[in-house]
Formats: sequence, C-alpha cells, structure tokens
Amino acid sequence: MPELSRFLNPRGVAIVGASNDLTRIGGQPIRLLSEFGYPGKVYPVNPKYQEIKGLPCYPDVAAVPQPCDVALIALSAPHVPGVIEQCGKAGIPYALVLSAGFSEVGDAGRSLQSQLVAAAHKAGVRLVGPNCLGIMNLKDNARVGFGGTLQLTTLKPGPLAMVTQSGGFGFGVVAIACYYGLGFNYAISTGNEADLTLLDWLADLLERPEVEIVVAFMEGITDGRRMIEIGERALELGKPILVWKVGNTAIGRQAATSHTARLTAGYELFRAAFRRGGYIEIRDVDDLIDISKVLLGRKLPAGNRVAVLTLSGGAGVLLADRCIEEGLALPRLTAATTEKLSNILVSFASADNPIDATAHGYNDNFASYSKAIREVINDPNIDQLVARAPRGKAARPWAEGLLEVLRDTDKPLVLNWPTAPDDNGDVMAYLEQNGVPCILAPGRSIHAMAAVTEFARKCRAYTRDAGQAFKRVVERMDLDLSAAAGTLGEHRSKQLLARYGIPVVTERLMTPADVDALQSSPFAFPLAVKIESPDVPHKTDAGAVRLNIADLAGLKQAAREVVAAAERFRPGVRIEGVLVQEMASGLEVIVGAVNDAFFGPTVAFGLGGVFTELMKDVTHRFAPFDEATAREMIAEIKGAPLLTGYRGRPALDVEALARTLARVSQFIADHADRIAEIDVNPLFVRPAGQGVVAADALIVLKSDKQ
Repeated sequence: MPELSRFLNPRGVAIVGASNDLTRIGGQPIRLLSEFGYPGKVYPVNPKYQEIKGLPCYPDVAAVPQPCDVALIALSAPHVPGVIEQCGKAGIPYALVLSAGFSEVGDAGRSLQSQLVAAAHKAGVRLVGPNCLGIMNLKDNARVGFGGTLQLTTLKPGPLAMVTQSGGFGFGVVAIACYYGLGFNYAISTGNEADLTLLDWLADLLERPEVEIVVAFMEGITDGRRMIEIGERALELGKPILVWKVGNTAIGRQAATSHTARLTAGYELFRAAFRRGGYIEIRDVDDLIDISKVLLGRKLPAGNRVAVLTLSGGAGVLLADRCIEEGLALPRLTAATTEKLSNILVSFASADNPIDATAHGYNDNFASYSKAIREVINDPNIDQLVARAPRGKAARPWAEGLLEVLRDTDKPLVLNWPTAPDDNGDVMAYLEQNGVPCILAPGRSIHAMAAVTEFARKCRAYTRDAGQAFKRVVERMDLDLSAAAGTLGEHRSKQLLARYGIPVVTERLMTPADVDALQSSPFAFPLAVKIESPDVPHKTDAGAVRLNIADLAGLKQAAREVVAAAERFRPGVRIEGVLVQEMASGLEVIVGAVNDAFFGPTVAFGLGGVFTELMKDVTHRFAPFDEATAREMIAEIKGAPLLTGYRGRPALDVEALARTLARVSQFIADHADRIAEIDVNPLFVRPAGQGVVAADALIVLKSDKQ
C-alpha cells in the first residue's frame, strides 16, 4: 500500500496551469485553497503571471518552494507527462491531474495516458486522475480540485469517506448526505485511474482511525481478488464499505464456449464479492443515508431478532411485514416481558410482537411508552428494536429519557420517524446527535436495519473463522493437458474430472464402425449416444445426442444419426468417435467454473435444465473453497428445498454435491494457468447416500503461452 497521508493533507500545493480567472478550472483551486481555511501553502505556477490573488506565481515546477507535496495539474493533456517528470525532479511526490483528453477519448488518448504512466514511474510520482475533479479533505480544510460541490459552504467533516469513479456524481452525493447530517472527512475522485485506483484508496481509508464508514461509487475494477481481500480486511476492522456499483445491466462479455460463462457476465461476481466481504451494497442515496445513520449508532446487533414497538397498530403491521421481507425475525417475547408489558400498557394494547402501545401515551406524556421500550429491549429474545417516535411537546423530555434507557444496553434501536422531518425537528436533531438513528419511511428503516444486521453477521463469522486453515478435499493432481488452447471433448473432459474424484457416468468411446459391429451392448439399456468432437461443444444444438436407446438396433442407428448430424452441423467436423454411456437420473444441477479476467477462478452452481437461465437461480463463489462453503452455496439457491426434501420428497445427497463443488473449485484453482472454463451440465444429484454423477462435461483450455 502506498503512503497517501501527504496526498490527503499536503503541506503545500502547486497549481500548474493556474489562471487569474478564479472561475476557470485553473483558477478555482486557488480560491478553494485560499478561502476555505487550508493551512498549507498555495503555489500558483504559470509563466504568464507574476502573482495571482495576491500569491506569488512561479514560472515552472522547479521554482516552487519546498515543502510541496502535491502538484495539481490543469494543463492540456499533451503537456502533462512533461510536467510529471518535472515534479519528480523537484521532489513533489504526488500529482492530481484534472486534465481530460486521455484514455476516455480513444486510441490517441490511450497512447498519451501510457506516456503519462511511464513518466510517473520514471519520476517516482504517484497520480490521481487524469480526468478527475480532485480530492476533498474536509477535516483539514484542503479542497484540492474544482467543481461546484467543492465550493459549497454546507459541506462538513465527519466519520465517512467517499471514493468515486464518477467525480461529479460522487461529490454531489457527498453534498446530499451532508445536508442530511452526515459528514465526510475525505472524498476522492479517481478519474481514469492511470496510477492510484479506487481499490488503493479503499485500502488506505479503511486503516484511518478518523474513518468509520467508507463509501465507494464503483463502475468497475481490474483486480477482483484484491477487492475481496479489502472486503475481508473491512470485516477484520469492523468497518463497512458501502458500495454503489453501477453499469450492471449491460452485457459484460459474450460467453466463450461453455454454458457456465453465460452465467458469469460480470455483475454476478461483484455481488458474490460484496456478499463475502465487509461490503454493504447500496442502490441510491437514501440507502447511504439510512444505513450510515444506523451504523453511526455504533451498536451492532447480535442477531436478526427484531421487536417492533409503535403507537399505531397499522404502522406496527407495516414494519412487521417489512422485517419478514428483509429476512429479519419477529420472535415472541418472553413470558416475563409480556407480563411486565401488561402491567405497563393499557388493557386494549397488544403485548405481542409487533407491540402496539396505542395512542394512550399522550395521556401520560409517554412515560408508559418509555417503560415499554426498556422492557422490550432488555428481553433476551430480542437483538434490536425498531420503534415509532412520539410527537408534540412531550417528545423532547421523552427523547431525553430514551437516551437514559439506551445507555444501559448494547442493543441497537432505530426510530422510524412518524411525521415530517421538520415536525419536532429539533428532537430529531437531538436524538441523532446522540447516536439514535431517525429514519423517515418504514421500509427504509427496516432495509437499513437488515443491511447492518447482515454486516454484523459477517463480522461475527469472520471472527469465528479467522485463522482456520483451508482444508483441501483432494490433493493437487498433475494433468496431461494439451499445449494449445481449445475445447476438449466430453470424454477427455470427464477423464480429467475423474482425476479429481468427481463422479462421471460409465461410458465407452467407440468408432462408428465399432458400434456398427457390436454383437451385444457394452452396458445395460437404456443408453445415451453422443458425438465426440472438439468442434461440437454443444451437442444438443447440433442434434448430435440420442437418449433412452432401448436395444442394439437402436444403438447402431443412433450412432449413425449423431455422426450425420454433426457433419451437417459443421462440414469438415473432426470426429473423434461416438460416446456410448449409461443413462443417469436424479435432480439436474449445473456446476461450472470460469477463470474470470478480473476475479480469477470462480465457481457457479444452480439448478439445471430450464431453471438455470429462466429462473436465474445461480450462486457463485471464488475458488478454491472447502465443503463448508459449498454447503453455503447449496443452501443459498431458491431451489434448495428440492435438494433437502420438499413436501415429503426424500432428501438428496447434499454432502456428495458439496464434495463435488469443492473438488471443482480446487481443480480450476490448481490449474488456473491452463483452464479457462469447466462446465459440468448436467450433474445428477441422487437420493441421500447414493452420490452424484456427471452426465456431460466440457473443459476449455488456455494456451500454455498465455
């Protein structure tokens, strides 16, 4: 990790391409650094001026006094690489390149950006940008950049930090969040990321004690494994990363050869990485605001058991509905708590969860409501509480009493604000200043609670599993793989899978002539007959599969038919033979692996047949993994009850399926240098104790020169 403290809090900033027009891109940084409390030195650089805004103006970077930690460059793109070299000679270690005209504009820009990177490496200068808005350090009043957001007086420091790949939008989000009471110590626009990337900044900000929550506005990254590592570090530190991933609906890439590749078009792997690490995925500004408020209460729930307590029965039902939809539980209160509530609340109140305290609180200035909150939050069956705040003149003394209740518990409480934010707005501000999140809409309240609950669960799991060594289920096998790239035939693919202990159907590869000469079947009927050809990876599409062959004559006829079908499908096709194999049965699932360009070896699992693409019931993990992780995958799909037993149907062999998933993950991880894709489709899962068996498989190789 690079040391970036002086980038965030420079002792001096040289503005290269400074303008005496303070509204221009080269002039705005001078105003921002001189009028917003920046304590360091400001050095305009432009040979055309002697001074700008009362500051001495220097003819070039070499003339800038030391110490100067950052050069902000606002020149046309062709001049930037040369200035970077000058920065290196002048001892300026960091450069913030506002200039556009690099990789975002096409081939010529990409070539210029390559020159920029080469110049930075040669000079030993670390870059942010090009084509960015800059860096805001609101904690130390260093606004190094340009744009309307940086000029707002409403921005304020606080325990959040933002890294954004879209400067204008991301900085605008910072402004919105500040309006709703959330402060940001830092905000970084990364631009084209010629050098320092969003991941570099995430890793840095997580380690800073003044940052409790990191927000990432992400369009894409090029190192998925590092993103996973950063997510694990976030769990270790107990610091969440609120990640807003955009650009998810476009086709990430076309399938290479296998069916599996169509299931990993990009965003699915980001989601898998987010679920694994300390990431909380957000989809809009409301999510950022609400989830941050709950997190800044600084109390993580010990579980997903929620009590709902309101002064309105309808609100309680609504909140309860949202809890169930978000995966939160509403357990019954203990008998002791229920009895206490019956003595506190009026007779027509409901002491069942959700608890309706009724509007009777208006008659005793909500003293009974406060007592009810104390009893409910202390119930051992409850991990956290969502309540509706009262209104009117009694709201402030009630709020003061609530803080006394909350001082005695480590369980979080979220207040669903029952009215307009300016109705008792001073009470809302008072509560939030004291760490009690107040969220306007019921659904938003519960969504934020659910997100924080899941983050807390992941933190507990990380702590529980920390230090546990990865347990292989099979030793690494040396495989005889062709040096050339390409698709292996089904028979050869299955032979390789079998080396890793993955069960495959019994089969025999035969020439068409050998099949025609058979006097008896090699296996018991019924049988399957398929073409074996590296040129026909998807045999069904070519009509080169025959199933449920019942007799010898049908076997010979099927062999002739699949050969003819393959030749019609692709004239000149290479035919290695005909596969004669036993018919398999069970529940169809698909197990596949792809060596992703950004995330490396990944495994996909889901129900087979029409469920795979029609229902999108597929989950992903990063290889290698063990059987425990494989069981998590199996439980995660919507169709899991079909495997574990549904409506009286017998349970299937989930343990054998988990072993197979783990073995596939270790297979591709062990040979990631050569294997591009693995497709086991279908894999049949048999009843418990009877195992699994692969009826078809495909392996795609990369060249050994890649």
